[in-house]
Amino acid sequence: MALLFKSDIDRPDAWIPALRHALPDMEVRDWPDRGDPADIAYALVWKPPHGYLKSLPNLKAILSIGAGIDHLTGDPELPRDKPLVRMVEPGLTAGMTEYVVMQSLFHHRRMLDYRDMQARKDWTELQPVAPWQRRIGVMGLGELGADAVERLVHLRFDVAGWSRSRKNLPGVACFAGAADLPTFLKRTDILVCLLPLTEETEGILNAETFAQLPRGACLINVGRGEHLVEADLLAALDSGQLDSATLDVFRTEPLPADSPLWAHPRVVVTPHVASMTIPQTAAEAVARAIHTLERGGTPPGTVDLSRGY
Repeated sequence: MALLFKSDIDRPDAWIPALRHALPDMEVRDWPDRGDPADIAYALVWKPPHGYLKSLPNLKAILSIGAGIDHLTGDPELPRDKPLVRMVEPGLTAGMTEYVVMQSLFHHRRMLDYRDMQARKDWTELQPVAPWQRRIGVMGLGELGADAVERLVHLRFDVAGWSRSRKNLPGVACFAGAADLPTFLKRTDILVCLLPLTEETEGILNAETFAQLPRGACLINVGRGEHLVEADLLAALDSGQLDSATLDVFRTEPLPADSPLWAHPRVVVTPHVASMTIPQTAAEAVARAIHTLERGGTPPGTVDLSRGY
């Protein structure tokens, strides 16, 4: 029984030793040296070629290297009868929370304005806002979103969350469903998108959404690039409806050199690095998931394909 590791963006020299340490009784193979496909019981993958997973005759389950699974569900031949498990590991969660908190503080403390003032050698104190007067709204309250809102609450921000189904999180005003979305947006000064990418959420960050935010709100998108209608964001920034944005994910990655987002003075661009899976802690999570599956259980992060996440 073997585990196949396949990723074009992660370092095998870090992953393979970590996986072999965490799974000493399982052969770990590094793509494309897959050996006999019939030996592969588990596939730990990021963006495998369409149709490839279907070609593994004894595959028991598919494990995503990242928290997102849209790189798999886009495969029309994905074996939907096999368990699909997204990555749930403490390093990934901690990294995302760090990024969300960092960028929330960045916009809360108006660091873009101070950066511009530095360029002009302008020594002016901007009026501060107390954290409990700053309303942060997080779209998506799964593993990553729930951890982020907990830390934001500890920083004494006025925090709300919006999700498909209603959650109950300490210190967080929780909203759910399409009916609650306008109320959630109306009370949000900094909007954080941590939604999964589904048919319902694609393009949700659009002109209609931005118009329902208070004028001068900020956007932080760490979900997926397909959540955002980039032309609508640029229009909202240029009109002043939005003050600024931090974008870590894009419809086309790497972001094309001719994209206006690179040079926009009110946009912070990072290259999909908000949170990256850490091989050592992730390998332990993979091992726990496989052991749970071997016992007939359901590991954390198992995807309900009927819901899309």
